[in-house]
Amino acid sequence: MTRIDQTFARLRNQGRKAFVAYIMGGDPDVATSLQVMQGLPGAGVDVIELGMPFTDPMADGPTIQLAGQRALDAGMTMDAVLDMVRAFRKGDATTPIVLMGYYNPIYSRGVDRFLAEAAEAGIDGLIVVDLPPEEDAELCLPAQAAGLNFIRLATPTTDDQRLPTVLQNTSGFVYYVSVTGITGSAAAQAGDVGPEVARIKAATDLPVIVGFGITTPEGAHTIASVADGCVVGSAIVKLIGEGRPVAEVLARVRELSDGAHSA
Repeated sequence: MTRIDQTFARLRNQGRKAFVAYIMGGDPDVATSLQVMQGLPGAGVDVIELGMPFTDPMADGPTIQLAGQRALDAGMTMDAVLDMVRAFRKGDATTPIVLMGYYNPIYSRGVDRFLAEAAEAGIDGLIVVDLPPEEDAELCLPAQAAGLNFIRLATPTTDDQRLPTVLQNTSGFVYYVSVTGITGSAAAQAGDVGPEVARIKAATDLPVIVGFGITTPEGAHTIASVADGCVVGSAIVKLIGEGRPVAEVLARVRELSDGAHSA
């Protein structure tokens, strides 16, 4: 079992929902980003999604696009992202870390090299939004052979015919994108999300975690109540982009995690 599998098994046994937090690696600089990352578990985060900065983040809205640009402008590289993970692991051997991003930087590095380095650094899973299931042999299957979960996104447009293909080689959890569009673009609605989560859960034993459009503790509570947990990204990244002190960012993360955990 990966750390992701272990975490969801523990939460299930406790009857608790998961809170997943996204930050961009290296935003606004490595030192600040690492400080935020190291504080996330203490603020109630069950799984960390760590963004890999990329020049063409087509699934992301302006908030995360700008975060990626700030990180790149500060000199962030794939090596630096992996070094962040290594530094985090010196103090935390249990919190799952999922790298989220796009295939180009992985392809450029070489899949075998990337997977070996990611596993060595302490990465537990991958979300690569621009590789469809038809390309599973490219990265998904090698990642799982290397001991990493490969987490697939389902969306409001993933119909019953498409869903089995999406789920076929997914592991760790299913990430349900609650709104059609880019990150930070609209508010998630439990009335819309609940039936979709139920439909996905009828087709898989994996946890279903909902992201996109969750910005408040109340929203985290509402969405987590109809799923196995929720993801918040843009609302956290926005505070970092505003230059808020790390303590203030983590205090807000605690409010959001408390919302999810109260579901």
